[in-house]
Amino acid sequence: MHRRRFLAASSGLVAAGLSPAWAQRADPRVLRFVPQANLTALDPVWTTAAVSTTHGYTVFDTLYGTDEQSRPQPQMADGHGVSDDGRTWRIRLRDGLSWHDGTPVLARDCAASLQRWARRDTFGQSLAQVVDSWGHADDRTIEIKLKSAFPMLVSAIAKVSSAAAFMMPERLARTDPFQQVTEMTGSGPFRFLADEYVSGARASYARFDKYVPRQEPPSGTAGGKVANFARVEWQIIPDVATASAALNRGEVDWWDQVAPDLTPLLRRNKDVTVGVNDPGGYIGTLRFNTLNPPFHNPAIRRAVLHAANQDDYCAPSPATIPTSSASATACGPAARRMGSRPGPSDRRTRRRSWQRRARCCGRRAMPARRWWSSARPTCPASARSATSRSTC
Repeated sequence: MHRRRFLAASSGLVAAGLSPAWAQRADPRVLRFVPQANLTALDPVWTTAAVSTTHGYTVFDTLYGTDEQSRPQPQMADGHGVSDDGRTWRIRLRDGLSWHDGTPVLARDCAASLQRWARRDTFGQSLAQVVDSWGHADDRTIEIKLKSAFPMLVSAIAKVSSAAAFMMPERLARTDPFQQVTEMTGSGPFRFLADEYVSGARASYARFDKYVPRQEPPSGTAGGKVANFARVEWQIIPDVATASAALNRGEVDWWDQVAPDLTPLLRRNKDVTVGVNDPGGYIGTLRFNTLNPPFHNPAIRRAVLHAANQDDYCAPSPATIPTSSASATACGPAARRMGSRPGPSDRRTRRRSWQRRARCCGRRAMPARRWWSSARPTCPASARSATSRSTC
């Protein structure tokens, strides 16, 4: 499960998409970014919206991140220890952590944040079922006591996909998890500028000068998050033609999710670089509405499966976008209940269906997008940029 990959040219974090592109900057201290959607919900724990996760990684931080090999790595944490019976976990915070309001990050802040996150996230809910208490041994040590061992605890709090386990001050983390927090105070590399936020128009971020990045090179959502820009300005441009024109004219630097039919046009501009931000790409699935006729009938669904040629769903993709296979049916155990699988009498069709299903159920990827890098920005002075996000 990885949702994006780092672009060394960026100094911020973005959540993931199709193909990326970036452009010459009028002010080298400011990154002008066009997200894939309007930022309507600011609380990245309350919502699973991809654009809010991007916003979340910019403002907040996590105890653990996931590197490009999908391995959990310490981020805000210095490390952890587990009791012999696997029922007590102690996570030690690293030095130099502080909230954007200047107060230090304490273990009780993180314990409350984990508790709130676990009410919203499905992986967190599985963890919460075996948690006896979310607590702290001291100001720098989070202590989680379990009713039974849960070896995947670090993997749960390191996950990249929405909703990630973002840390917040205790006063915010005590907010009802089914209500949005009203203040964007995090400990990440950028501060959210609430007075400049206009939903549907713009959102702005300023570098948090007290942020202390890790010393490791960046990898996925792990490693050193060095903010290379003084400001990141999101410009909300819902019309793809307008966004493409703005990129071509150098009015923006990075377009989060390039429309496939506009990719060839952008590639013709020598000042625009188009790249793949997530090598895992999208996995798209069409599912029947089984609540209403005619697809409440498994026989009808099986008939569609026999009649549909999945390659036809990939054919409209531009030649510049690699495709493998599409699926008009569900994968896994749900497919059996939906009647997506062919009848047992047709062995050849059944075998072909399993081959297709194996392709569409392959490795899932979700790289993480960022507004930072451990090196200086490498965008050429004459380049323009577009970027994308990808979700399984």
